[in-house]
Amino acid sequence: MKFLKFLFVGIFFGIVLVKSEAVSWYRIFEMFKFQSFHMYGIIGSAVLIGIIALQIIKKYNIKSIDGEAIVVPQKAKNYKANSIGGAIFGLGWALGGACPGPMYMLLGTGVFAMVIVILSAMLGTFAYGLIKNKLPQ
Repeated sequence: MKFLKFLFVGIFFGIVLVKSEAVSWYRIFEMFKFQSFHMYGIIGSAVLIGIIALQIIKKYNIKSIDGEAIVVPQKAKNYKANSIGGAIFGLGWALGGACPGPMYMLLGTGVFAMVIVILSAMLGTFAYGLIKNKLPQ
């Protein structure tokens, strides 16, 4: 029961993404072909809201639901690893037509071909786990 509120937020988020066509394969395809601003507007809005929210959290020392301080740790700047990982992620997104979150939403809307994409993503995650120590970190 404690996590029920997160389920409802997730369902609401899924509905918003479906209604805004952010999970539409055609919209994603348009984005990768630079034919439409729609997806860039959604992604840009999310980034802007995230930046503003983090600044508000830092400025007013907002606590988590459990009363703990929210701390955003500094990450190492590893451009090589991030570039390689981003390229692989983008290629998978372009080939599958969805990034990880919307894959499940598309499956929920009846796009059963997403089963193949989800299984492929799981296989890719498993393969990454096997070779992770050999990659630049």
